[in-house]
Amino acid sequence: MSESSRLPSRIAQKLAERQQQGLHRSVRAFHHQDGKLIDEHNNTYLNFSGNDYLGLANDPALISAWQDGLSLYGAGSTASPLVTGFSHAHQALEASLCEWLGFDKALLFNSGFSANQAVIFSLLEKGDVLFQDKLNHASLMEAGILSEATMLRFLHNNIAKLDSGLKNQADAPSRFVITEGVFSMDGDLSPLADIASVCRANEACLMVDDAHGIGVLGKEGRGSCDNAGIQPDILIVTFGKAFGMMGAAVMCSAQVHDYLTQFARHYVYSTAMPPAQAYALSKAVSIIRKDNWRREKLHELSSRFHRVLSEHHEVVETQTPIKPVVLGDVTTMLTAAEHLKSAGFWTGAIRPPTVPPNSSRLRITLSVNQTLDDVNALARKVRHILEGDRHE
Repeated sequence: MSESSRLPSRIAQKLAERQQQGLHRSVRAFHHQDGKLIDEHNNTYLNFSGNDYLGLANDPALISAWQDGLSLYGAGSTASPLVTGFSHAHQALEASLCEWLGFDKALLFNSGFSANQAVIFSLLEKGDVLFQDKLNHASLMEAGILSEATMLRFLHNNIAKLDSGLKNQADAPSRFVITEGVFSMDGDLSPLADIASVCRANEACLMVDDAHGIGVLGKEGRGSCDNAGIQPDILIVTFGKAFGMMGAAVMCSAQVHDYLTQFARHYVYSTAMPPAQAYALSKAVSIIRKDNWRREKLHELSSRFHRVLSEHHEVVETQTPIKPVVLGDVTTMLTAAEHLKSAGFWTGAIRPPTVPPNSSRLRITLSVNQTLDDVNALARKVRHILEGDRHE
């Protein structure tokens, strides 16, 4: 880098600011084993920070399916889907998703981030208006800002604001509403039935990103939309949470599928996911559908967590495995996270810009890998911290 460039000093300044604000983040390597995290110093923690809600990431049946897929299809897809990267394994996964979720077509992507951006960049044009819940994921917000459409944000889960916004933009060529089914930092549900009703009344399209609802909610784990009794125009299903793997699918009509196949650059110009992965994901769909005990156990763990912490307003009660403990300032949150870590519990330490200022929180997540005793011990420790007794 040129000595005359201002970029190095700018980088150093921005990093120093992050450090001073207590917002600096870093990557750590862990070994995952039976719901536990083992760090580079061989310290072991109960994992209450991941998104493996159904415990499939290390499920023997899923591991075996991926190994079988490697034997059948090799390590990689070798090309983009429109060249030669689309295999019978991909085709079977798309078919199983459509049969399960009730859509005409599915389009596979390597991440939920790229799936969200592909839809927004491809479908929306200049003059269109995109309405997004204020707490939508960064992938959705970034795509909305960069798209040719005009993006408007409505107050979180506020139906009246969405309705008035849609009415004010009645002359737009197309109006497109996007919300999440379950919000990742708050663990709350979107009022999808009301949103769908407002969209129908205003002739707007509805897209739901159900990254944290699919597999967890609804009959056979069909997710937030099934739980609310609606079907959106487009549903985003990601495989990095309850599926225990990675990747995503856009569930849509045959016409939208054809359109995205032509114009979604994230799809056209990316190497397809490995067919062995698609093969294993088909197995994951089967497990999710039939293993209702996993959802029942999550409900049991959730009930225990809230029972222990029922008297503390910092703990947000949710119907999902995401349990925020909102502590406000960054220092208080980091101190609480360190106390939990010292006691053998690893929780998410969430701070701005991931969440709004003064809403730093512990993002505690439940998984079927945990036991009632694990959850009870964590909840009791959180209670003691909130009550000021950090040595219990």
